[in-house]
This record gives sequence, C-alpha cells and structure tokens, in this order.
Amino acid sequence: MEARIRAQADAVQPRRICVYAGSHQGRRPAYAASASSLGRLLAREGIELIYGGGGLGLMGVLADAALAAGGRVVGVIPGHLAEREAAHRSVTELRIVSSMHERKLTMFELAEAFIALPGGTGTLDELIEMLTWAQLGLHAKPCGLINVEGYYDSLLAFLDHAVDEGLLEARDRAWLSVAPAPEPLLAQLRARLGAG
Repeated sequence: MEARIRAQADAVQPRRICVYAGSHQGRRPAYAASASSLGRLLAREGIELIYGGGGLGLMGVLADAALAAGGRVVGVIPGHLAEREAAHRSVTELRIVSSMHERKLTMFELAEAFIALPGGTGTLDELIEMLTWAQLGLHAKPCGLINVEGYYDSLLAFLDHAVDEGLLEARDRAWLSVAPAPEPLLAQLRARLGAG
C-alpha cells in the first residue's frame, strides 16, 4: 500500500481535488452555502471533484452544485454505505468499492489536493489521515480546510496546543492551509502546488 501512496506524490496542478464533507447539512445555513460555493468554484475552474459519493448532507450539496455548474464529479462509496448515505446516482462517475479503506485510498490516488468542509468524525478521520501521511512523507499533496464561521476553531486550537506541548512539529502543523471561504483556500492550495 505504501508504494501506491508514494506513487501519487508528484502532482503539480490542481486538476482533481478531493473534498471531505458531512453526510448531514448541520444547523447553520452557512455550511451548505460554503459547500455549494466550493462546488461551483471547482466546476468554474475546471477542477474535477472527488468526494465520498453520497447524495445527502453537505456531500450532496457540494456534488449538486458542481454538477449544476457543468463540473465533473467522481463519487467513491463503499457498497455497504451506498444506501445509508444515499449514493448520488447522477454524478459523472460513481465508483462502488468494497471497504472504507479502499474508499479512502481510491480518493487519495485520484486527487492532487484535499479540502475539508464542515463534517463529523468521518470528515475529521479523512483529513487527519491525509495530514498524517504527509507528516510521514508518504505524499506532498496540499491539505486544507474551510473554517466556516469558526467551525474548526477547536481543532485548530488543539493542533496549536500539540505544537506548544512538543507533540507535533510546527512544520507538520503548517501543512494544513486554512481559510474561511473556498476562494482563498483554493489560492493557498495552488500556491503550495506551485511551490512543490
């Protein structure tokens, strides 16, 4: 598996971005508005959306917005979640995989950068795994999150605390780009790709 991961480390342009997002919409309308804005932005910029394949929650809002704007959307979902997360049957390409591990690895292999929208433990798991793989030198793909209305403030405070306590290197903390909206985050990710 490490060989498959390392082979994907040389991306230079954001042609495909993987977005992690919740299977619920959350209580604040700003979450769905940000997901919709990101979907439209990726489509407008000609960037293919790779995501978890669900049709519900922020995942569905994101995919619907990208599709409505003429974008290409690839969903990756395990068979056992296809019904629970209501697999989005209108995406450009829907890949049904056998497990969560295969889902995450497939999305990793397809993408050149990663973005997290608001979400729960699944979204957090996916983002942290990509940050960990970067820390371990398994890839050099940019990672970022859209901190909608401060949703991720507690996570960012934890990461800063881990640096202060000597349990996380500052250079690894700096791997995570953060912005309150899609446009500035995409600009940061592009700059990182260009610097790589």
